[in-house]
Amino acid sequence: MTQIAEILMTEFVTHDVKRFIVSRPEGLQYEPGQGVALSVNEPGWEEEERPFTPTSLRDDRVLEFTIKRYPGHQGVTEKLHSLQPGAQLLISEAFGTLTYQGGGWFIAGGAGITPMMAMLRTLAAEGRLNGHGLIFANKTPADIICEREFQHYLGDNCIYICDRAAGTDYAEGHITKDFLTNHIEHFDQHFYTCGPPKFDKAVNAALEELGASPETLVFER
Repeated sequence: MTQIAEILMTEFVTHDVKRFIVSRPEGLQYEPGQGVALSVNEPGWEEEERPFTPTSLRDDRVLEFTIKRYPGHQGVTEKLHSLQPGAQLLISEAFGTLTYQGGGWFIAGGAGITPMMAMLRTLAAEGRLNGHGLIFANKTPADIICEREFQHYLGDNCIYICDRAAGTDYAEGHITKDFLTNHIEHFDQHFYTCGPPKFDKAVNAALEELGASPETLVFER
């Protein structure tokens, strides 16, 4: 069932990522990490549904979405970024398999961090972050979403790596087997991965080669 929600406010969190606070449709339930289909409630846009993940806590009275603008992707994210408070969205019921299964590491690429945000925030609110870590890959330091928030949560277990990071304190390059072994002590724990399909495939393959059980790899299937 699709319901209507109203945009209450928006603000930039990076140069091309916006935070949307919207009213919460009555009865909408989701597990942290699950997504919903969003479309804009305007003529010509109602059928242009795209999946996005609520980044708010499960019991919040409003919904938060953290949405990156992708020029050229049929204009949907550009349309969303152009909306002002008062505009309406159509929101589906929740779906998805990327939900919290137990302690371990979150490994994200770019906007793939968004399904993990509600999980990390929930763990922080419940005082259960010990034993967790985050590896977050981006193109440049300017692309890191909620950088200080994750550092606050995880301290030394919050690791950023960027394709281009010359002249900064960030690791430069890509997530490889060597990079994983340098930062993760053991591989008999859960691993949550989300990013572009090639990212998920490469990271999951590396984790399995390092001894992670396929049953402990949690990603959108």
